[in-house]
Amino acid sequence: MITHLEGELREAQPTRVVIDVAGVGYECVIPLSSFDRLPRSGARVSILTHLHLRDDGLVLFGFLTEEERGLFRLLISVSGIGPKIAIGILSGISPRNFRAAVREGNAAALSAVPGIGKKKAERLILELKDRVEAFEEGEPGVPAAGRAENDAAMALVSLGYSQAEAARAVHAAAKRIGKAADAETLIREALKAAN
Repeated sequence: MITHLEGELREAQPTRVVIDVAGVGYECVIPLSSFDRLPRSGARVSILTHLHLRDDGLVLFGFLTEEERGLFRLLISVSGIGPKIAIGILSGISPRNFRAAVREGNAAALSAVPGIGKKKAERLILELKDRVEAFEEGEPGVPAAGRAENDAAMALVSLGYSQAEAARAVHAAAKRIGKAADAETLIREALKAAN
């Protein structure tokens, strides 16, 4: 798993960067919030990453803060929210305003983000309300529960589940056994429910 890159910023566009690390160029999809804080081309940069497995290959997503990456991982754990929509959300609303909208049940604020309709906004509020509060308590990183769910989902993906199936299975397992479950317990519960 690639968790961060440090090297020379070779190319920067609003939605992607290329970072040269020891002669190898890594392309990362980034949110606009990260683009706005990038140094000039040619400067050294350190970027946090999330490697996403798709049917047609691998995509590397990049973030300048742990808060952005943590929220991205939280978003993709919601059924119906893939990486493209998660990046769109991070590009359209700050992590702080997103969390406030979810906490307050403000679907109108979330619906104002391009690509998020009323139904998706309501789903985000419903599925993330409790988890956003845990995320805020553990800021700037992902809460332990979120890390355990993310690790469990990645393990299921490595076993052949699609990203969406893995996220749904782990989220359902977490609901059944409680928030304090570790990744191993979540994996066992998700596999048991699938059989």
